[in-house]
Amino acid sequence: MIIGIIVGLVILAALVLLGFSIRIVREYQRILLFRLGRAVGLRGPGLILINPVTDRTTMVDLRERFLEIPHQIAITQDNASISIDFIIFYKVVDAASSVLKVQNFAAAAQNVAATTLRSVVGDMPLDDVLSKREEMNAALRVRLDEVTERWGVKVTTVEVREVNPPGGVLEAMTRQMSAERTRRAQITEAQGQKSAAITLAEGRQQAAVLEAEGQRQAAILRAEGLARSLQAIQSTGQGLDPNTMRLQYLETLKTVGTSGATKIVVPMEFAGLLDGVVKGAARADASGADAPAVNALANGVAGALNGPEPADTPAANGSEAEVPAAVPES
Repeated sequence: MIIGIIVGLVILAALVLLGFSIRIVREYQRILLFRLGRAVGLRGPGLILINPVTDRTTMVDLRERFLEIPHQIAITQDNASISIDFIIFYKVVDAASSVLKVQNFAAAAQNVAATTLRSVVGDMPLDDVLSKREEMNAALRVRLDEVTERWGVKVTTVEVREVNPPGGVLEAMTRQMSAERTRRAQITEAQGQKSAAITLAEGRQQAAVLEAEGQRQAAILRAEGLARSLQAIQSTGQGLDPNTMRLQYLETLKTVGTSGATKIVVPMEFAGLLDGVVKGAARADASGADAPAVNALANGVAGALNGPEPADTPAANGSEAEVPAAVPES
């Protein structure tokens, strides 16, 4: 009975000792092993067996982590007080150094970040602090990395989250922003008016060009139509008998004679016509053939040229009209 109890206690002690001797290390973790107070190296990942009597371990996380730096008051190069908060992203690259060379990395990094921020902002004017965030982030990252490198920690990124300038500066920035937007609106409006005026002028120019082109085409068509008409008249006139043309001229003279105009412009063709008519009348008198008809034709020509006779003239009373003299050929 006593032997059984002793055996059970031994087994229980062995199980407890085995439990303290086994460590399971994840892929993103490492264990720094201390044996009798001396660092003997890193262990992991996987199953690790240690001596619970002489060995002690410290777990190190190799994943990238972040550290929030609360609002820090800094003074810019142009003596403007400004409040800034930012975030530091870092990761352990040397697990042994991160344990052996710094006691509390988070607290140490926060203090180093505050002093580094004041140093960086003090070298920049307020306008650069507000507008050149990337440059300020890069400067903070470089300076922090120079300090944390000896601790086996790499600062990967620094991001400024919020910048709070003084109230007077905020008011001036608001006025400046309003003026800038007004200026851009006026420039945009002016450019729109300019584009509209250019488009309108181009449209008018194109319309004038098209109108001139249309007028030119219409004039060409009219000229072609007139040329065709003249050609048709010419071809028709060439096929007419001379006597027919003379009768047409006489009809025209009658129409002109009945008009109320005080001046009559007689073309050269009319003079030749009259000459032909008079000569024809003379030949008819000499031969005695169709003398009445020829005399009537001559009287008609004279009446057309002289216009309407008064009522008391011999022509109006039925007497013969005086035949005009022959028109000399021109």
